[in-house]
Amino acid sequence: MKLQRAEAMNQWIHTLADVVGKLLVDVFHYLALFAIGGAIAWSAAIAFFAMAEKGHTSIDDILLLFIYLELGAMVGVYFKTNHMPVRFLIYVAITALTRLLIADVQAHHSPDLGIVLVSGAILLLALAALVVRYGSFKFPSDNVEKRR
Repeated sequence: MKLQRAEAMNQWIHTLADVVGKLLVDVFHYLALFAIGGAIAWSAAIAFFAMAEKGHTSIDDILLLFIYLELGAMVGVYFKTNHMPVRFLIYVAITALTRLLIADVQAHHSPDLGIVLVSGAILLLALAALVVRYGSFKFPSDNVEKRR
């Protein structure tokens, strides 16, 4: 009798710890997502108002806004699906390298090896995005509806 009661209490403690642990992880998860999303929105707003204060924008500024847009979309997709969209990270890297390439060309006005290296890195990232896209199409992960 006492053994069954001890086992029941042990099971209850494990269940309680499991529920509280999942709750704390979910709370941290959502707080972190909102904090990251807020930081992205704040940074984008500051960049936008700095452009408005200048009175003009450059292609560099527009690409920076696209980086913020892609980061915000990545947070939104992660919030909805609990999956990190790797393709968005690749798109952010491509946009950042494109921004670097444009700034380098505008500053130096001369072709050099750096331009070729950055262009090659952009090409490799584009191929990586293609491979990830093809892989997710050809070998999809388990269905989101099935998990729910």
